[in-house]
Amino acid sequence: MAKQRKQYVCQVCGHTTVKWMGSCPGCGAWNTLVEERIERPASSSSRFDFTQASATPLPLPEVSLLKQQRMQTGIREFDRVLGGGILPGSLLLLAGEPGIGKSTLMTELGRYMPDTTLLYISGEESPEQVRLRAERMGITSERFFLLPETNVERIRQTARELQPDLLIVDSIQTLFHPALQSAPGTVTQVRECTASLLQLSKEQGMATFLVGHVTKEGSIAGPRVMEHMVDTVLYFEGDRHHSYRILRAIKNRFGPAHELGIFEMRSDGLKEIPDPSGFFLTTRTYGASGTATVPTVEGTRPLLVEIQALVARTSYAVPQRTATGVDLRRLHMLLAVLEKRVGLLLGTQDVFLNVTGGIRMEDPAADLGISIAIASSFKDIPTDSQTVFLGEVGLTGEVRPVARLDVRLQEARRLGFKHAIIPRGNLQGLQPPEDMEITGVHTLQEALETAC
Repeated sequence: MAKQRKQYVCQVCGHTTVKWMGSCPGCGAWNTLVEERIERPASSSSRFDFTQASATPLPLPEVSLLKQQRMQTGIREFDRVLGGGILPGSLLLLAGEPGIGKSTLMTELGRYMPDTTLLYISGEESPEQVRLRAERMGITSERFFLLPETNVERIRQTARELQPDLLIVDSIQTLFHPALQSAPGTVTQVRECTASLLQLSKEQGMATFLVGHVTKEGSIAGPRVMEHMVDTVLYFEGDRHHSYRILRAIKNRFGPAHELGIFEMRSDGLKEIPDPSGFFLTTRTYGASGTATVPTVEGTRPLLVEIQALVARTSYAVPQRTATGVDLRRLHMLLAVLEKRVGLLLGTQDVFLNVTGGIRMEDPAADLGISIAIASSFKDIPTDSQTVFLGEVGLTGEVRPVARLDVRLQEARRLGFKHAIIPRGNLQGLQPPEDMEITGVHTLQEALETAC
């Protein structure tokens, strides 16, 4: 006879406890424990059989290396983010806000991989809706199979019979395991369905994409353990009111993490943008104060972005500080350095900072560009439109060296920039690009005197 028990599961980390508590014992988050009733078989046997043939420990040099050939999707930006293509047997998680284009990106694979057997599990849309989207994108492949199903056991059975090269589950929050009583989308259901599909993917040597939603806080809906179970975590970002989309690898066991791909959303699907630097600088402003161009590096790709700052006298007792595309705490630190070490009186000024193109930067090399843009807006003096700025700013006002400077300068030179202000510590051994003037600075004060 089946036994029922009640437990509380954290919606953030997946930690379980037998009683409700205000904060999760696992991650410390407050008000995240949700009650779930789970039916477990009276038998002690597990729902999934992970038993394998007995193995013996081997010395590391004797372990055989299986070199599997990656599947090329035909979308260069997509292959770049994945590290060269899709590896058979891998489990990948694609997350993004509702309506951002995750289903469109997955359906796009049917156009560029017509010789690949693809099984598309539709848990949110009807087959007619998927068919209409495929026709709009010009997909007519007979190897594109569609299955409207949410029972993970039936999905496993169909995948074993069809043996596709690629399995797409849209979305993981709609699946349920029949052995569990909790509703689809709960922590327990998402964790168990992911584990079931992980076993299927490794067993069949079949690449599997799990489509997931993100919460209003920007994290993937479901337990954090799901991100540890998959091989690759991809974020699909962008503004639904604009055409550009950004695909970012947060985790990748088979390639570089934090790689970035740029796409444009059109009526007939997604179109890759092979030159994102030129794309983001297309509408660059000239002769206006408060702008600076920064060569940043996302993964292995150099990317030139424009930083815009607006500094205006505040009308409130506490000045406003707003940052889009940059960590707000980083902005607060740079404002403090500008006021303490340079003497800019920003305590009575509202400061608004924006990275154009929807790019979110975590590269510390952008510190100098951010500081230059803020000082340019405060003084209302335009910066040179042919100059790029590179350098990490320390708390004492020094400009510290940055990594991969040669790649950044080559990308700037390719787009026609003639001058670069860089940390003086990077000058030793530097071979600057042809016809490009390099100015080394030691302090933020020196950089400001040179730029504006």
